[in-house]
Amino acid sequence: MSRGIWKDATVGVLLGGLSRERDVSLTTGAAIAEALEGEGYRVVRIDARRDLPARLVEHGVDVVYNALHGVWGEDGRVQGLLDWMGIPYTGEGLAASLFAFDKALAKQRFAAAGLRVAEDVVWSGDDLKGKSAADLPFPLPVAIKPVADGSSVGVTLVHDAAQVPAALAAAAPRALIERFVRGPELSVGVMGDAVLGSVEIEPARDFYDYEAKYGQSGTRYHLPPRLDAADTAAVEAAALAAHRSLGCRGATRTDVILGSDGPVIIEVNTLPGMTPTSLLPKIAAHAGIAFGALCVRILEAARCAPGVEAMHADLLPSGGGPDGR
Repeated sequence: MSRGIWKDATVGVLLGGLSRERDVSLTTGAAIAEALEGEGYRVVRIDARRDLPARLVEHGVDVVYNALHGVWGEDGRVQGLLDWMGIPYTGEGLAASLFAFDKALAKQRFAAAGLRVAEDVVWSGDDLKGKSAADLPFPLPVAIKPVADGSSVGVTLVHDAAQVPAALAAAAPRALIERFVRGPELSVGVMGDAVLGSVEIEPARDFYDYEAKYGQSGTRYHLPPRLDAADTAAVEAAALAAHRSLGCRGATRTDVILGSDGPVIIEVNTLPGMTPTSLLPKIAAHAGIAFGALCVRILEAARCAPGVEAMHADLLPSGGGPDGR
């Protein structure tokens, strides 16, 4: 058993929530809570509803393990609330969460860091009405996805012009349309400022969508990836650069396609799933980190935004934050 500064704390695992990814979050949160209890931590499970501040106070939560997915939990809103309350939490802070969750903003930061991204256009509001494949600035196939959502919710790979209206409706109110990039798809796990490893995804379907992630679609995962060492290193270096470009500090999972001209960053997931089929636990296990140990490492890095901890130093366990502050 390996425990650190939160060994005597009350750990609030936030799960469920109000987003379209509620079911995934419930599964993720249950797995994390059970793992932390197995490592000797005192855990309370909190379904994050609109009474969340009162629930945190009621249960005397000292530190939060954020297992929420989607809007409210992954987009900076709950992070801002926890900063306000002075409760340390896992994952990224408000700014990094906001930038990563908004795919259009994230791609701007990736490009500014010199990373390759897929050509895209964003349509929203009235721009979505009456749009068709004829309005696209590049040819089919395209990936159409919500600008701000996760777990591949509302994502469609469009081969046929007739599919465009329905795909846009599924991605509303803001749709990101990307030129489809062909090549092996990989997910890279990063913790802190180091790469944990990567996994190659071989979906049985033509696209790694929600069903491929969480259903019984026959998706295969290759650890290590079926690439030569130089290509794997290039993908992992690009993922680490993407993680840094957003100001990430914790455990992330970056999706990358190895295109004909090199790695193309798809997105950085700041709250990777921790379900039985999730990729970060697979990557960690391949690196020799068991699921319980992974949860502990993520928990022990919990903190508020820079500057907030100093304002709430009386709320931290003796010995300061995880970096000794």
